[in-house]
This record gives sequence, C-alpha cells and structure tokens, in this order.
Amino acid sequence: MMPNRVPSWRDNLYHQLLFQHCSLCQLPLTPTERYWCHHCISQFPSPPYCQHCGTTTLIAVSHCGHCLTKPPLWHRLYRLGEFRPPLQQLVHQLKFGGKFWLARPLAQQLAHQITQPAPLLLPVPLHWRRYCWRGFNQSHQLALALGAILNTRVNHHAFQRLRHTPPQQLLTKTQRRNNVRYAFRLRPIALPEHVAIVDDVVTTGATVHQLTQLLTRQGVKQVDIYTLCHTEQSVS
Repeated sequence: MMPNRVPSWRDNLYHQLLFQHCSLCQLPLTPTERYWCHHCISQFPSPPYCQHCGTTTLIAVSHCGHCLTKPPLWHRLYRLGEFRPPLQQLVHQLKFGGKFWLARPLAQQLAHQITQPAPLLLPVPLHWRRYCWRGFNQSHQLALALGAILNTRVNHHAFQRLRHTPPQQLLTKTQRRNNVRYAFRLRPIALPEHVAIVDDVVTTGATVHQLTQLLTRQGVKQVDIYTLCHTEQSVS
C-alpha cells in the first residue's frame, strides 16, 4: 500500500531528476517550474464560481441564486477548477492511475485559492475494500499536502466509512444522496469550531453534505470544502 505521508526530500529529489519535462505538453521545464509548465497551468479550467456552493457563474459571487433559496450546509467551497481537461485527466491519473505524487502539485495550486485556512483538515474516508484495491486514499494525500502547505493539522481518523457503496460517477443526484446516506460516522473527538473537508471532486455535494451534517451536529460552527474540481450535473 502507498505510504500515508507527505513526500520527503528524497521523493522531491527523485521527481526533480525524473520529471524534467511538463507532464502535459512534454516541453522542457524551466528552473522555476515543476510538474507542469506555466502555460499548461494557465489552461486549467478555472472560471469564476459561487464561493458558497462551487457552481460556475459569470462572475465570482459569495452566494448564487440557488444558494439564496436553498443554501448548502457548509460555509465556503474552495476549488481549483472545473472537471474538464486537463484537470480531468490529472484527477483521473491521481485517483485511478496510482499517481499519488500528483496530490502535492495539485494541492499547491489549490492552496493559492484558500484565503482563510481551517485549523483542521478532514479528508473524505474510503471504505477499507476500496482502500485495499486502490492502495491509498487520494483525499487523504491531498489533505496531507494541503496541511503541509497551509501549516494546518490533518486528521484522517475522524470520519469512518461504515459501508461499501457503489461509485458515485454514474448515479443521478437523487441516487447519490441515497447512496451515501448513513454511510459515515464521526468519531467522538474534540474538534475546533472551524474545519475543512477535503475531497478530490465535488459534483452534487451529496458526500460532503452528509459529512457536514455530522460535523455541525457535533458543534462545529464553520465547515469549508476544499476540492480540486467541481462538476455540474443536471440530472435529478
């Protein structure tokens, strides 16, 4: 299984020696570039979005029309971009391609968006069956990298996944809500008033909604969401 840790200086040296070309366009990297060139990073799909729910908007807003009528339980959502190329491919490589080292450079890009870091980061948990199959939890790897960059704590034991659920990708919004209902528990631990849930992709928000519910019931005052990508889903 993959180690649950932030890459060491040996890992960084290994990547410096091995990855001397942009992993997207394959052009040589300059001394100030790592993993991707500045041009490819500029192509990450990052249009303005609602800072509450994460939905793409014409201009950046604190609350969109949907949030004014039916706001999500969490307080703020920070995202790197939309679930479109090239971010889509990078997330797939991280999640399904075993390239766990992509968590750090992606977290570095996401950290630029986070203006008020939470003192505690809680990654979305995997069921032990999926963890054994994948070898690591991509949300945990992202949280570790973000924690190191933002100088915040990470607790990957706070949430527990109680049952194995089908993958969310092919489910409708209603099916996603039902799929994760009662799928998690929050262990009885001391929590600060402000925490952030870390997930790789947010679509309908069904998973982070369930986790936010657990946190607010335990007295947490502010819950933020840190995610790489937000994707729209129009089906009900």
